[in-house]
Amino acid sequence: MSGRAVSPDAAALAAGRSAIQPDPAAEETAISARARQRARRRRQLIWAARAGTLVLLVGGWQLFTAWKIVDPFFFGQPSGIWHQLTDWAKHGTAYGSLWLQVWITMKEALLGFALGVAAGIIFGVLLGQVRFLADVLGPYIKAMNALPRIVLGSIFVVWLGLGTTSKVMLAAVLVFFVVFFNAFQGVREVDRNFIASARVLGASRFQIVRHVVLPSALTWIIASLHVAFGFAIIGAIVGEFLGAQKGLGLVIATAQNNFNPDGVFAAMLIIAILALTAEGLIGQLERRLLAWRPAVSTDAAIASTDAAIA
Repeated sequence: MSGRAVSPDAAALAAGRSAIQPDPAAEETAISARARQRARRRRQLIWAARAGTLVLLVGGWQLFTAWKIVDPFFFGQPSGIWHQLTDWAKHGTAYGSLWLQVWITMKEALLGFALGVAAGIIFGVLLGQVRFLADVLGPYIKAMNALPRIVLGSIFVVWLGLGTTSKVMLAAVLVFFVVFFNAFQGVREVDRNFIASARVLGASRFQIVRHVVLPSALTWIIASLHVAFGFAIIGAIVGEFLGAQKGLGLVIATAQNNFNPDGVFAAMLIIAILALTAEGLIGQLERRLLAWRPAVSTDAAIASTDAAIA
C-alpha cells in the first residue's frame, strides 16, 4: 500500500479545525432567534412607553383640574369624562341610546368610506392611464379639493336634507380625494417595462390594468386607506354637527351648547376608539393583500430610518 503516512499531530489539527468551523444552519437559526428576541423587546418597550404616556397625560390632567391649576368647567377632567360615559351607557343621550348614536355615525362613515374608496380607485386608475382625461379633468378636481369641506357639508344638507344621505356624501367626498391622488400617483409610478412586456405578450388593455397596473398601485391605494377612514369619520361627524337628527356629531354639538366639556371629550374618546379599531382592521387587510411583499426586519427598518435621519 503506497502513500504518505499522516502524523498524529496533523490529524488532531484537522479534527480541531473541523470542530471549530461553525455550522451555517445553526448560525442562521441563532441569528433569527436573536432578531425575534430584539423585536419582542422593542414591542414591549413601545407598549410600555405608550402606557406611560397615557398615564402621564391623564394623571396630569386630573391632578391639574383637582388642584384648580386649570378650570374643569372649561377643560373638563378625566373623572368627569368617565362619569359622562357611564351615564350615557346607563341612561342614554338626549337623542336615545348611546349605541344607537354610535351605530348611526359608523353607518354613515362606512357607507361614505366604501363609496369614496370605490370612486377614488376608479377615477385614479382611469386618469392615471388616460393622460388626455387627466389633462382635461385635473384642474376641476384640484379646484374641488381646495373647497372648504364645511361649505360642501352645508350644500349637501341643503340639497339632501338632515338624513343619512348628506353625511354619507360628505364622508365620501373627503375619502375620494385621499384615495384618488394616491391611486393616480400609484398608476403613474408603475414600471413601463412591465406594461410593455405585457403588451408584447398580447395582453389587452383590461388585462394590463388588472394584472399589472392594479397590483403595482395597490401599495399606494392601501396606504391611503389608513388616512381615508379617519376622513370618513370626520365627514360623518361634521355633517351631523351641521344638522342631524341623531349621531355622535349631534351629541357633541349638544354638549358644546350646554357648556359640557366632559361630554365633548367623552364623544371624542368614543370616536378615537372607533378609529383605532378600524385602523387595526385595515392593517390586517394590508397584510393579507400585500403578503407577496418581502418582509422587512425590524433592525433593517430601524437602520434605514437612522440613516435617513442622519
